[in-house]
Amino acid sequence: MKAMIIETFGESSVFKLKELDKRKLLPGQVRIRVKATSVNPIDIKVRIGAVRGVSPSFPAVLHGDVAGVIEEVGGGVESFHVGDEVYGCAGGFKGLDGALAEYMIADSAVLAHKPRNITMEEAAALPLVGITAWESLFTKGDLKKGDNILIHGGAGGVGHIAIQLAKWIGATVFTTVSSIEKQTIARELGADHVIPYRESSVKEYVEKYTRGKGFPFVFDTVGGNNLDRSFEAAALNGTVLTIAARSTHDLTSLHSKGLSLHVTFMLLKLLDEMKRSEQGDILRNISKVIEENRLKPLLDKKTFSFEEVGEAHDYLESGKVVGKVILVNKW
Repeated sequence: MKAMIIETFGESSVFKLKELDKRKLLPGQVRIRVKATSVNPIDIKVRIGAVRGVSPSFPAVLHGDVAGVIEEVGGGVESFHVGDEVYGCAGGFKGLDGALAEYMIADSAVLAHKPRNITMEEAAALPLVGITAWESLFTKGDLKKGDNILIHGGAGGVGHIAIQLAKWIGATVFTTVSSIEKQTIARELGADHVIPYRESSVKEYVEKYTRGKGFPFVFDTVGGNNLDRSFEAAALNGTVLTIAARSTHDLTSLHSKGLSLHVTFMLLKLLDEMKRSEQGDILRNISKVIEENRLKPLLDKKTFSFEEVGEAHDYLESGKVVGKVILVNKW
């Protein structure tokens, strides 16, 4: 089978087209005829060697998100059959095949049937960001109907899904964005209040929207210095959720406000054979929301072929992206 591989960490030019042998299935696995994948920031981190603890061995096939059709079913698999359309975040990391190939072997536990009301490209955009948002909001945050939540980066990959899931559960959503275009996107996604953060300090919008009390829930999808702004925006005894905590911070405000901080790193479940079924459960819940027409991914206007994966990585890093970057298998 054809695959785009890397044989060393480095710039986007390290990707090479290569013919690989198709491996035999183990019990519990399925072989997917890959139709599409998407680029996530973690895929770039793997490529450059920034997260070697979760990186696959060389020659490595990257990318976790996959949408495709079941080609073959291994022993003990009862939930899927040949010809089923499926999606999931299934590999591209330590010990797991990636999606940048004609075929991908995946543990059936992390997959779900593709909702009929979305395309393969849309399905490929959803798994990593969808599972991350769901785990953050509901598993870690226990967000419920009637809650108020501030979501930082509302037009981003995880943020735009988080807005829709929070609205689905019945929360009131406040979100920060950087541009007029993204303000429009956030409103179309259902955000109740959109905050152009470059025009307003944390103190100003906390005063405007909460009379200085702060938000009971803050979901930080940005990280870095923005985590400090999240602490500042949180209410007394509030909950701060984050997906980017690889940084150093003064936790004084965390202590003085009695805040709870929850970090979501969804790959941990993928890499733990005992936890993978939990990831599949979340994805099936997400499928139900999609089928209710309450959730849909935002796709960037540019798409790429698998052989253009280097260009797709560069494009994501350019900062010009609005929505998820999709790669389509044309082999």
